[in-house]
Amino acid sequence: MNYMKTVSVFKTSVNKKQDIKRIRPLLNRLIATNGRWNFDLEDCDRILRVESQVCLENEVINLLHYCNHECQALE
Repeated sequence: MNYMKTVSVFKTSVNKKQDIKRIRPLLNRLIATNGRWNFDLEDCDRILRVESQVCLENEVINLLHYCNHECQALE
């Protein structure tokens, strides 16, 4: 069965691989097995792209704020 995926894109303040390493276990737990995520640190907005079965915008924003990073959903 093929399920629709929700794609969310965020502007973040994450700018080092060390930051991603710290956030990785939390994002993996949030996104679980039916989704994926990645950062583009070379983009000026340090983009986080999340694909999942359900919309997790608020949860992702809260998680990054918890990790002391700015995070804003992009249209």
